[in-house]
Amino acid sequence: MTPDDRALVDRFCDMLAAEVGASRNTLLAYRRDLESTVEAIGSLEKAGTGELTQLGEAWADLAPSTVARRSAALRRFYGFLLDEGLRPDDPSSALPRPSLRRPLPRILDTGEVEAMFAAMGERAASGEPLALRNLALLELLYGSGLRATELVSLPRRAVRPNQPFLMLRGKGDKERLVPVSSRAAEAVQNWLPHVPDGSPWLFPSGKAHLSRVRLFQVVRAMAALAGIAPDRVSPHVLRHAFATHLLAGGADLRVLQSLLGHADIATTQIYTHVDAARLVELVNARHPLATGIGQGVGVDG
Repeated sequence: MTPDDRALVDRFCDMLAAEVGASRNTLLAYRRDLESTVEAIGSLEKAGTGELTQLGEAWADLAPSTVARRSAALRRFYGFLLDEGLRPDDPSSALPRPSLRRPLPRILDTGEVEAMFAAMGERAASGEPLALRNLALLELLYGSGLRATELVSLPRRAVRPNQPFLMLRGKGDKERLVPVSSRAAEAVQNWLPHVPDGSPWLFPSGKAHLSRVRLFQVVRAMAALAGIAPDRVSPHVLRHAFATHLLAGGADLRVLQSLLGHADIATTQIYTHVDAARLVELVNARHPLATGIGQGVGVDG
């Protein structure tokens, strides 16, 4: 990347941080996408529609979701340059626009979630510190629907006795209230005595807090203990389970949007499709015509 390109990317990321409140992970993702584009077209600053049209071929082997993400990053970048008067045109109309079908999220049924809680509850009953920590992690992931980053970075005193909610600062630096069940609060209180005195984090690790990668590993290990294939479970899958099970229980979609911290309700609406898919599976598995139970039964006319 040329010094001029780097300076423009720095200004763009500064804008995202200051005006949009983009998180560090979001800024790193934008920077990676822009840097990878330079490898294909040579210069972001000087690229025109001709160079951007070539990206369709350069990105031919990438997943459609990756192409869509990179194109979105470039459209936003060139829109910023135009708005700031840093270039007179916006060539982003030439970017590839792959058609995407949003995949349904993987979910666990309630029996599988209960099996994870049973396995971890049995471990935690021993009083072993890591078992207590893991139960607290599980309670907050499934009970409150937290994102992995939100969970691992919780302050030490985020969950308070007799306070059935906590305040989170999530994507876009937006604050929201999320519920904390009495079970989750109890699990956290049982874990707190084992948190080092000098740690500002509820889930410390070394000199910082637990990493997202380590949380992913811990969740998969918990799934294995419950007899569930580890590759089916992740922190995000438990967040999906939280949302899907709430919706199946009658939760309002707008309430669910607020609890999950989604800026756009279209993101939340994916769970209506998940619930519909679950109902189809239920009909196919239980309906007499699907199982053959009702075959051959006639009705006198």
